[in-house]
Amino acid sequence: MNLRDPELMSSVIGRILRYGVILSAATVLFGTILLASSSGVSDSADFLVYLSNQVPHLAGFVSLQGLLSGVVGLQAYSWIELGVIFLIATPVSRVAISVLLFAAERDRLYVIITAVVLALLLFSLLATPSIPLFQS
Repeated sequence: MNLRDPELMSSVIGRILRYGVILSAATVLFGTILLASSSGVSDSADFLVYLSNQVPHLAGFVSLQGLLSGVVGLQAYSWIELGVIFLIATPVSRVAISVLLFAAERDRLYVIITAVVLALLLFSLLATPSIPLFQS
């Protein structure tokens, strides 16, 4: 496998994006099916009213441990949240893989630029929620 081939690079990045979106959609769909099957509501209008009073986690952050225990316990909202995390992780992983592919090409300028973009993405996702200025 020649990692310096631009077509291979595009193919790898395309597969990452495609599989990430498919994984996210499947996870959210599974959570939605769990939610619909656990509600016992048959009319769609009643279902929306039911949902509007049941959405958890509006007041704070969800811990990783809480999310994982909810996924293992087949809690619908935990599965939907996991799908959203997969969706957010998809472009971040694309940027991370791009750093490696540019490094394989020995293109230092693009390695540096892409690494800075990756650092900014990770900082905004992981650090800013704990900064008081960014909390509402």
